Amino acid sequence: MNLHEYQGKELLKSYGVAIQNGYVANNMEEAVAAYEKIAEETGNSVAVVKAQIHAGGRGKGGGVKLAKNLDELKEHAGNIIGMMLKTPQTPGGIDGPGKLVRKILVAEDSYAPDFDACKEYYVSILMDREKKCNVIIYSTQGGMDIEAVAEETPHLVHKEYIDPLLGLQSFQMRKIAFNLGLSGQAFKEMAKFISKLYAAFVGSDASLFEINPCLHTADDRIVAVDCKVSLDENALYRHKDLAAQRDTDEEDPTEVEARGYGLNYVNLDGNVGCMVNGAGLAMATMDIIKLSGGEPANFLDVGGTADADRVEKAFRIILRDPNVKAILINIFGGIVRCDRVAQGVVDAYKNIGDINVPIIVRLQGTNADIAKVIIDESGLEVHSAILLQEAADLVKELL
Repeated sequence: MNLHEYQGKELLKSYGVAIQNGYVANNMEEAVAAYEKIAEETGNSVAVVKAQIHAGGRGKGGGVKLAKNLDELKEHAGNIIGMMLKTPQTPGGIDGPGKLVRKILVAEDSYAPDFDACKEYYVSILMDREKKCNVIIYSTQGGMDIEAVAEETPHLVHKEYIDPLLGLQSFQMRKIAFNLGLSGQAFKEMAKFISKLYAAFVGSDASLFEINPCLHTADDRIVAVDCKVSLDENALYRHKDLAAQRDTDEEDPTEVEARGYGLNYVNLDGNVGCMVNGAGLAMATMDIIKLSGGEPANFLDVGGTADADRVEKAFRIILRDPNVKAILINIFGGIVRCDRVAQGVVDAYKNIGDINVPIIVRLQGTNADIAKVIIDESGLEVHSAILLQEAADLVKELL
């Protein structure tokens, strides 16, 4: 689950991480109030207006502006709130429809009083699955073009792996500060910053923290000017307060609907819809679809307690994708009963009505024989398979 920048900063602040302070605004009135509050607190008439969407590259798309006075604040807030912001990370990229900006963050000017004396760094924390431990990735080349830095000058990107049993050690904090070229008070502040940032990462069960830029100010403070926070959805039950901050307006509406039905659904760009029980089987099904020449249109796990109603809802969600040219249903009946799934397929076919794509069904396991009878006697144009390869071959034949 992704958080907005302002939500991520509040999370960091709760762990003592120094952040660029600001206030979220949903309209012009709130934006003006936020600006006036920032000006009063800092004694500085300069503020930053930032679009709040779940995508990076906002500055390049016109979603981050500097306001030097109230008139500029009103101009930028009026332009950004309600705009369709296009960045390389929004759906379809810069050529796509973009994302609607519903709110902005009015933040203080962290670069004052001496912009030229400030230095931007990049710091992120995530899980390295290959090494089975968390890793802190950092660079002296922070800012909007960090992707280019990683591609063109990889030697400027450092990694510090954290032993899961020992946790972050003091020498590692100092090593990071040293590699960033810091000394004196800034060295100490960076070590503290890394310590608190890692505590926030572990304490919130996050899957990604990205601080870019991480700012070294003229007075030797280390500040998170921007942040991207992604939380592990499997751990949200431990963080009800964070789960409550989910912004469904920023998510795929079909995925939001599927979640409400208890379905694990992720929309993809392919042409073969998948309905499977179990994440591992779903991944194997997607692999064999690709090997057969197709492309999976989705990841959809109906779960271990799938019944006819849930199967029908899954059907409707898959068929909503206009790119779907075939549907492969691959169910192994361990906990779930195959006859329930088969009945769901039949009910969905009848209730939905005009289904113009071929359906391939592979049901194995508990009550698979009964399921086959249900499918065969339904009179529907459904293709059955016993082996997974048979199902994949049918997909290839019918596409």
